[in-house]
Amino acid sequence: MTTLKQYLLARLQEKSTWLGLIALLSAAGVAVSPDQTDAIATAGTALAGALLAVSKG
Repeated sequence: MTTLKQYLLARLQEKSTWLGLIALLSAAGVAVSPDQTDAIATAGTALAGALLAVSKG
């Protein structure tokens, strides 16, 4: 289970993961401007990094 958690946290640190999630939301009808896209990807990457920094080993 720890390996899965590490894998997911590693993927969440990649901007492409966040851009993919935003694309899925857009396909579902959620409107996101280009400025919001960049801000969401940056914030998501920072959040994943913070989670990784405070998580156990």
